[in-house]
Amino acid sequence: MGNTGAEKNEPATEKRRQKERDQGNIPKSQDLNSALMVTAGIALLGMLGVKMLENLQLLMFETFSHLGPSDISSDDILLIILPFVKSLGQILLPFMITLMALGIFIIRSQVGHVFAIEKIKFDLENLSPNKILNATKKLFNPVEPRTLVELVKSFIKLLVVGSTGFSVLSGRQAELFGLVGLDLYSSFAVIGSILTQMMINMCIAMIIIGILDKSYQVYEFEKSIKMSKQDIKDEMKDAEGNPETKAKIRAIQMRMARQRMMSAIPTADVVVTNPTHYAVAIKYDKSAAPAPMVVAKGVDFVAFKIREVAENNKIPIIENRPLARALYKLVPVDGIIPADMFVAVAEVLAYVYNKDKK
Repeated sequence: MGNTGAEKNEPATEKRRQKERDQGNIPKSQDLNSALMVTAGIALLGMLGVKMLENLQLLMFETFSHLGPSDISSDDILLIILPFVKSLGQILLPFMITLMALGIFIIRSQVGHVFAIEKIKFDLENLSPNKILNATKKLFNPVEPRTLVELVKSFIKLLVVGSTGFSVLSGRQAELFGLVGLDLYSSFAVIGSILTQMMINMCIAMIIIGILDKSYQVYEFEKSIKMSKQDIKDEMKDAEGNPETKAKIRAIQMRMARQRMMSAIPTADVVVTNPTHYAVAIKYDKSAAPAPMVVAKGVDFVAFKIREVAENNKIPIIENRPLARALYKLVPVDGIIPADMFVAVAEVLAYVYNKDKK
């Protein structure tokens, strides 16, 4: 058994999915796009075809009924063709624009609002002879898994779509034999009806194949982006930050905070101690805060350093075990003394002020 942590059997995370979208890797079915485009084109022809055919007939009639062979010369051929091309464009343009808009809508309905620069970025490595040769080998290699799958899919699609069309012909065989002896208009009506039914059945078959292919593409995509448990852990580590780096950052922040705290001790009015385990430096400045503040605090080694700095700067050190413990636990550095501790702190400050006066 291999390392199960390396097996990619976990669903992709949202971050991985977004990364794939940014790179343009989205499950999409070209068969479904083609089926919907063909269906849309046939439907548009059904809606606009009669009007387009009438306009084309009118254009041809107007063009050739007013044109005599003797009027044609090599100098004015362009003048004759340009109005014809312009009129033809006016007839076909609505159909082409509508079909193009439908094509954009069909593609966007599959891929969504995605614009991947990576897909259109020019890469010279793709033009290297070795890469072109490998791509050609893979394309024409019949035993290549992807090529084999596409070949089988193409054969099945051709067989299914062709069978749906042939089934219409088989079902209406009697009508086809009955065309013998019919007038031209009636024959075209029957043939048009048969062709319409064939197109509808073939379009439905193509759409069903496209939906199945879309499901297969989604399955293949989900399979390709699966992650191992280690991948997920690495992603979470990247998102949250490396624990070692975070620990170093916290250590630096604590050291800088301690340095700022130590530099504030010389401005304190008094240091309250436990006497050895706790030390809290208190400052009272009416212009800075409405009540006394804790400018530094610490236990054990930090408490020792606070006392040392206080002694070097001749800051009074008062031993008051309950007060020192309470201040350390309840008041943060640069925090104001709570109201229920005003009396105890005021007594300490009053003692220090009276001692200084003496």
